[in-house]
Amino acid sequence: MSYLQDAFLPHLRLTLLRVLAEAPGYCTNSSILHQAVTSMGLAASRDAVKSELAWLQEQRVITLAEPVAGLFVATLTDRGHDVQAGCSTIPGIQKPSPGR
Repeated sequence: MSYLQDAFLPHLRLTLLRVLAEAPGYCTNSSILHQAVTSMGLAASRDAVKSELAWLQEQRVITLAEPVAGLFVATLTDRGHDVQAGCSTIPGIQKPSPGR
């Protein structure tokens, strides 16, 4: 496998879940999520963030709505909260370090 598959994408997915866990109402839009992960040193395009949000929805760790064309609102599910907290694992999402 590649660096992208082995390290970057699992880390990006966990970071997206963590941002949602800290957001009011456990939800925010794809534009804010892009800004958040970029500020944390993850060089991901807006398209890459949207693609990973779709993947996370397939894993049932978030739900997605599209109130206007091209803007997605992601909401953390109970399963997603458990994954970002380290209470459960899903292949393809990095397991958080202890104490985080």
